[in-house]
Amino acid sequence: MMEYLLVAPVASIIFVLTLATSLWAFNDENIYARFILNPYGVSRGERVYTVITSGLIHKDWNHLLFNMLSYYFFAFQLEARLGHWQFGLLYVLSLILSDLPSIQKHKEDIWYNSLGASGAISAVIFSYIMYDPLASLGILFIPIPIPAWIFGLLYLVYCHFASKHARDNVNHDAHLFGALSGIIITIALNPHIVHEFIIKF
Repeated sequence: MMEYLLVAPVASIIFVLTLATSLWAFNDENIYARFILNPYGVSRGERVYTVITSGLIHKDWNHLLFNMLSYYFFAFQLEARLGHWQFGLLYVLSLILSDLPSIQKHKEDIWYNSLGASGAISAVIFSYIMYDPLASLGILFIPIPIPAWIFGLLYLVYCHFASKHARDNVNHDAHLFGALSGIIITIALNPHIVHEFIIKF
């Protein structure tokens, strides 16, 4: 753990904070009530802070473990490449940006709520892909590893389709706009990444 703290202190703090807060919420329903994002309320200026706190809690163990495993595989390496404050900015800003479409889409739905770090983690994964598009990624349900850039394309297509047609109570909009935020913020922080991305093919 000390090695991670030295190489990627910001990613380490976010990792521990998200785990701790999620476990806290598992044992205290009041935390869910205070931290969860409700677009109806936020669009009316209520509990606006939940655009951030909703990313610190998760629905259940499966939701938490999937997100934290995804974060673990990419976040620490990305901070080493992107920079410490840059990683923190990318994570927090994408967490907020990934929620904005959901707030707009569900602003009249008083019963709709959203939680989880998926939007920010999508941003982390896509920022990593910008740095290493040919990295080999293993994915559930696909028996062989595929290049990161192909995974990225498939992910964006799936999220776009699922956002319009899925009825699984998963916030696919947050996944999609988190991924796009990750790409845009990475380019803004390091404009040379576009050229570096292209010449790697």
